[in-house]
Amino acid sequence: MANDTASGSREKMAEEDTNAEKLKEKANNYFKEKDYENAIKYYTEALELNPASAIYFSNRSLAYLRTECYGYALADATKCLEIDKNYIKGYYRRATSNMSLGKFKAALKDYETVVRVRPNDKDAKMKYEECNKIVKQKAFERAIASDKIKRSVVDSLDIENMMIEDQYTGPKLEEGKVTLRFMKEMMECFKDQKKLHRKCAYQILIQVKELLSKLPSLIEITLKETEKITICGDTHGQFYDLLNIFELNGLPSETNPYLFNGDFVDRGSFSLEVILTLFGFKLLLPDSFYLLRGNHETDNMNQMYGFEGEVKAKYTAQMFTLFSEVFQWLPLAQCINGKVLVMHGGLFSEDGVMLDDLRKIDRNRQPPDSGPMCDLLWSDPQPQNGRCVSKRGVSCQFGPDVTERFLDQNKLDYIVRSHEVKAEGYEVTHSGKCITVFSAPNYCDQMCNKGAYIHLSGSDLKPQFHQFTAVPHPNVKPMAYANSLMQMGMM
Repeated sequence: MANDTASGSREKMAEEDTNAEKLKEKANNYFKEKDYENAIKYYTEALELNPASAIYFSNRSLAYLRTECYGYALADATKCLEIDKNYIKGYYRRATSNMSLGKFKAALKDYETVVRVRPNDKDAKMKYEECNKIVKQKAFERAIASDKIKRSVVDSLDIENMMIEDQYTGPKLEEGKVTLRFMKEMMECFKDQKKLHRKCAYQILIQVKELLSKLPSLIEITLKETEKITICGDTHGQFYDLLNIFELNGLPSETNPYLFNGDFVDRGSFSLEVILTLFGFKLLLPDSFYLLRGNHETDNMNQMYGFEGEVKAKYTAQMFTLFSEVFQWLPLAQCINGKVLVMHGGLFSEDGVMLDDLRKIDRNRQPPDSGPMCDLLWSDPQPQNGRCVSKRGVSCQFGPDVTERFLDQNKLDYIVRSHEVKAEGYEVTHSGKCITVFSAPNYCDQMCNKGAYIHLSGSDLKPQFHQFTAVPHPNVKPMAYANSLMQMGMM
C-alpha cells in the first residue's frame, strides 16, 4: 500500500513537472512576442507547479526587467540563486536588476562571480570592467564632493563670446530670446536630424534654469470655466511622437496650455530634441506651459538609460552637467483649481502628507531614497488596499484606501500621474480617483501601446482622454546612447 502511495506521488510530481514545462514554453513564446505581461503570468503559473526551478525564476526575472519592475526582477534573480548558486544567468539577472536601481557595488559583486567562474567569457569580463569603472567614478565623485556651495556650470560659460560659425544655417535666438518663429524653426531642424548650435542650447538652459529656480515645488493654477489644459505623460525621448501630439492637439499657446508630467528623456534616442523643445516652450510661455520632474530627470537614470550618453555624443559632458542642474529645479507636483493633483509617480509611503508638506520640499538635489520627494517621482498604484513594497524596488505601491484618505484630507477630487506604460495610453483606477496617462506610444519601439493625453476643462474638471498611435521615426534604435551594460544586460 505504501509503495502504491509513493508511486502515485511520483506520478503526480512528474505530471506537475510536465505541465510546468508546458507553461514555461507558453511563457517563452509570449516573451518572444514581447507580450511580457502574459509571459510573467505563465512563468508564475509554472512556478506554482514547480517552485524549485531556478530557470523559471531567472526567466521571470528577465520579463520583469523588460516591464521595469526592477524590485521584482531582483527578488526573482535572488531566489534563482538560492535554489542553484551555480546558475550563471541568475548572476547576470541580479546584476542587471541592481544596475537598473543604481546599486552599482552590488552589481559588481555578481559580475565578479561570473568572471571567476568563467574566466574566458569575454562578455562577462567586459561587463565587469564597465561596472567597475562606474563604481570607481562614483567613489571619485563622492571624494571630491564637499560642503562648499557647488560651482554652477553657468559660472564657467562665456556665452557672449561664444561664436556662431558662418556655416551654421540653423535657428538662432532673436536678441537672445525664444520666439514662436524660433520654436518652429528649431522643431523643423530637429525633425531633419540637424543639431541646434551649442550657443543656442546653452542660452536655453541658462534661461530655463533661472526661470525654474524661482518656482515653488508645488505649482498651483486656476482654470477659468472657459479654459482647458492638456496633460501629457511620459515622452521618453520620442521626439517624433511629441511632434505628433502638437499636430493633433495644436501648438502650445496662451489659449492652448500644456502640462508635461515628467520622464521627458532616456530610453528614446531623441531625448535632447524633446527636452530642448519643451524647455523652449517653457521660456516662450512661462505661465501656460508646465513641466514636472520625473524619476528619469535624475543623474543615476540618465547615466544608465541614455540621456547622459546622448548629450555627450551630440554636445559635451559640460552640457550634461548643466542639464543635471536644471532638472533639479523642475517642480514636483501641480494642483489645478485646488481639486486635481498631478505628479509623475504617485502617493506616499505614509499617511498624513498634506499639500503644505509638498510646498516645503527642498527639491534642488538628486532625489533621496525615501520620503515625499522620492514617492512623488517613484510610487505606483495597486488594486488592493494598503501599501506594499514597490515592484520597482524604490518607494511603495499604494491602494485605493490610501488614495481615498489622501484626497479627503486634502479636499481633492482625484490625482493624475504617469510613470507606467499602459496599453491604451491611459488607465482609470481606484474608483476614478487615480488616473494614469502615458504619452510615448509603442514605447521603446516594442510595446505596441497607444499614447494618450488628457483634456481638463475648468468648467467641470472631468478628464477627456485622447488616444494616438506611434508615428515613423528615423532608424535610430531606442537605448542607442544607453550605458552598454544596460543594452546588453537586458538581452
